[in-house]
Amino acid sequence: MSTSSSDGPDRGPAEAANGPAVSRREFDALFEAVRTWGRWTPADRGAWNRVTPERVRRATGAVRSGQVVPLALPWNTVPGPDNPRPALHHMTDLGDVESPEPATHKDFIAADYHGKAVTHLDALCHVAYRGQLYDGRTAKDVVGAAGVRFGAVSALGPLVTRGVLLDLPAVLRIRWLEPGLAVHAEDVLAAEEALGVRIGEGDALLLRSGQTRRRADLGAWDPGTAGAGLHVNAVPLLAERGIALLGGDGDSDVRPSPVDGVHSPVHALVMAAMGVPLLDNLDLEALSAATARAGRHEFLLVVAPLNIPGGTGSPVNPVAVL
Repeated sequence: MSTSSSDGPDRGPAEAANGPAVSRREFDALFEAVRTWGRWTPADRGAWNRVTPERVRRATGAVRSGQVVPLALPWNTVPGPDNPRPALHHMTDLGDVESPEPATHKDFIAADYHGKAVTHLDALCHVAYRGQLYDGRTAKDVVGAAGVRFGAVSALGPLVTRGVLLDLPAVLRIRWLEPGLAVHAEDVLAAEEALGVRIGEGDALLLRSGQTRRRADLGAWDPGTAGAGLHVNAVPLLAERGIALLGGDGDSDVRPSPVDGVHSPVHALVMAAMGVPLLDNLDLEALSAATARAGRHEFLLVVAPLNIPGGTGSPVNPVAVL
């Protein structure tokens, strides 16, 4: 990642902002290098097994002021280039159905949430690479019309751990990273140094690109076509540090993908190889402001997905506590 101003990336003519390009052979070698299959029991909790009661206890030490910062986007029922299948919300009872008193008011919500508009958690069954889910389970054997039998969101349960915000626009003194700009391992290390924080075992890493601010200022675009995010060469560093969760205000992948024939390579590496669930489409603007005021970029993070047996993920409202 290189940028000289808020106007966009400063790059040479031979390399795109999302590069360098990675061949399938190189990608497959990287997949094998970061794979953690067979490491944990239960396997379908993956890297969440790293978060022991002792790690939870230590994570509470990140709480000082007690400020609570919600991290979810508003429920988005408005069609747009980043929301082709809007969430649903309508009233089912206006207080005129049931009697006697008291009057009740009811509503209905639904979402095809694995997109770019709803804050959600991806369970380990969400992504398969070469036909295999995490831990080597064959996707066609455990995924069916009634749901999944391995890696469901119901196997994860809630997560309480130390969160780390890598606020890249704050480090670079710009408003946002332009869509299509890749974040490399050296950028992660530089951000750690600049922010005075270090990613550790069992942590939840949240990557802020400023996408939410850009959308508010310039309007919606299709982040599936162009989005700032991690290059695959940053993943070995995250594997070495032993993260339990990866999230961001995008979906963590730089787009377009630098890997030919793999549209979401970070998803494949982090979920299918490493067993690390993903948090997509966070609103990190309030957390950016709160961590800047506090002068520290670690906090207690609470993620409580819905208990959906056989589910591939869940809408969530994660909460950071400073």
